[in-house]
Amino acid sequence: MTTTGADRDAEGVGSWWWWGRRRSAVLDVGLAAVSALECAVEGVGFADKASLPVPVGVLFGLVVGAVLLVRRRWPIVVVLVSIAVAPAEMGFFMGIVGLYSLAASDVPRRITAALAGMSTLAVFVVTVVRMRQDVAQADVGPPDIDPSGWYVPSVALFMTLGLNAPPVLFGLYIGARRRLMESLRERADSLEQELSLLADRAEQRAQWARQEERTRIAREMHDVVAHRVSLMVVHAAALQAVALKDPQKAVRNAALVGDMGRQALTELREMLGVLREEAVPAAPAAVPLAAVGRAAAAAAEAAAEDGPCLDALEALCEQSRLAGAAVELVVVGAARPYAPEVERTAYRVVQEALTNVHKHAAGAKVVVRLAHRDAEVAMQVENGPSDAAVADAGLPSGGNGLVGMRERVVRLGGVFVSGSTDAGGFKVSAVLPTGSA
Repeated sequence: MTTTGADRDAEGVGSWWWWGRRRSAVLDVGLAAVSALECAVEGVGFADKASLPVPVGVLFGLVVGAVLLVRRRWPIVVVLVSIAVAPAEMGFFMGIVGLYSLAASDVPRRITAALAGMSTLAVFVVTVVRMRQDVAQADVGPPDIDPSGWYVPSVALFMTLGLNAPPVLFGLYIGARRRLMESLRERADSLEQELSLLADRAEQRAQWARQEERTRIAREMHDVVAHRVSLMVVHAAALQAVALKDPQKAVRNAALVGDMGRQALTELREMLGVLREEAVPAAPAAVPLAAVGRAAAAAAEAAAEDGPCLDALEALCEQSRLAGAAVELVVVGAARPYAPEVERTAYRVVQEALTNVHKHAAGAKVVVRLAHRDAEVAMQVENGPSDAAVADAGLPSGGNGLVGMRERVVRLGGVFVSGSTDAGGFKVSAVLPTGSA
């Protein structure tokens, strides 16, 4: 069986030249040996007819028959040689194998058809001449049939097609089958590469999703716990300062610290409970990490769905007032319901801004502004300079408060601005598109 051009290009000239496998080389050597032996035997008769020495005819036949060795590399050469030696009545086996090799190769079909036609014509002419000579010499045949008429050409045509048509048709079938298999193999390789790329992209997306969900969960935990714990620290400092001077105020501060601690623990327990319910039911080995991340994010969102909204801003400001801060709440426009994520984000921005005031500007006056507009809701928390007479509560700062606020606002398509004011204070502003309620 011959190889296609793609196979030859891929294999190139290696340790087995143009053969890709050892058995292919052994097969071609065997066919070439058979062809050389046939041509050598036929070379004896050619030498007698051409008045040449017999060794010359035998040597010529061996060389001609050995051409079949290159049938995989140059099938056109094999067919042309078989056509050239056809008048010498040799190389019929080489012609049959050469036609098969040519039809099964990647040679253009018009060239294959032309060479097959030339080979058929050459064999037909040689067969007609040989049969007429044999009939004339033997002087046999049906008495009512003239050998010089249609009988000899018809038999010669039948014999010629019987010799040349089967190898050509079989070669075309093998070549088409091989090209189909190569196409299927290339398609399978392409699909495998695409699947590998999709798997890599899926892993990248899963890694990105895990990182995103970690950030979101950390943001929710920070918003739930940091504000109340900060107020607890402020009240604890105030409790320490007035414990001996004003026992009644100390008792009130202690009660506030206890209430805030219980609220923080309740919110934390609810969030962890939802996380546990969403992420634990399936076996860890059976759940992809990306699915766990999405479940955790959904849990964090679910834990905050029933959380505070814009209606709770007054209570939020009151907690800061009880901690000793002078907080003023200004509302502009008619209040109306918004999407839950809009209300939660607005509340968290104000909450985190008030927490930063307790951390970095203890005793400063704070103005919280909330504006209800046609297609958006705006909030601003502005504080003046810190009161030097008020002791610093010593609250730690992780440096993620402003980053978390900006991420929340940008995630909803809003605008977030923060920075120092000319009066020496700090201002946080955010605008959120309201969307549909």
